[in-house]
Amino acid sequence: MIIDPSQIKTSDFHSYMLSAVAPRPIAFASTIDENGNPNLSPFSFYNAFGSKPPILIFSPARRVRDNTTKHTLENVIKTKEVVIGAVSYNIVQQASLSSCEYAEGVNEFIKAGFTPLKAERVKPFLIKESPVNFECKVRHVIETGDQGGAANLIICEILLMHIDDSVLNEEQKIDPHKIDLVARMGFDYYCRASGNAVFTVPKPNRKLGVGFDALPDFIRTSEVLTGNDLAMLANEEQIPEADAVKTYNNSAELSKFNAALTSDKQHAMLARHLAARELIHAGKIKEAWMLLLG
Repeated sequence: MIIDPSQIKTSDFHSYMLSAVAPRPIAFASTIDENGNPNLSPFSFYNAFGSKPPILIFSPARRVRDNTTKHTLENVIKTKEVVIGAVSYNIVQQASLSSCEYAEGVNEFIKAGFTPLKAERVKPFLIKESPVNFECKVRHVIETGDQGGAANLIICEILLMHIDDSVLNEEQKIDPHKIDLVARMGFDYYCRASGNAVFTVPKPNRKLGVGFDALPDFIRTSEVLTGNDLAMLANEEQIPEADAVKTYNNSAELSKFNAALTSDKQHAMLARHLAARELIHAGKIKEAWMLLLG
């Protein structure tokens, strides 16, 4: 399928795009109008874009159906301040409720059952139930168009960050399982960033992996090993030397396994690749290399 956004309805392209660009973190945007009336709304066009200065950007897009703008946008243009709060699983239904398009002046804190707390450096309120709140000044508002669906990029500089102690681990770092964040996907789908959904990938910028081009053909074209499996092999700094491979494969632990492969040459490579895959998934990358090369 190939889609030209100029050739289909904006609402249709919007649904395709948001289903593909996912999951997206959710920002609570707490603002006030010129008369001090609070407003609270969630936005999934949101992310972090720098740390010195610390920058967050979110976008209250123009409504597709009638090309009107949202109260959040109008408030930040006038007041240049916003509090951005994180949305965790235990308040996701309340967050959804706060997205209802209530009339101007209606307090979504009250409607959605949230507790406003006085901020220290800005006028908009903190959200007590959010595990993290950022007090921000609005540096720029960039309009990307004047039609329904056009973004309004609100560039915010963080002045102060509030973290609920309950989401910290023993090292005083934010624990992903405790903060239990949620994110938006397409249509009515959300995802939960905790439990079995969370996994680690070692950062490659601390070392240089050998790369896919260094993988022997019989490994790179494996019918068993996936792209992820191969990438973990290719992320090693060097391929094990022949002596290490020989020592590993001659060990008592592998003697029976290798003997079985010798007696069944037809399935030997398949069995070796299946066993290597188990080692890779167990995080034993060097052992997997040496088994494959044995």
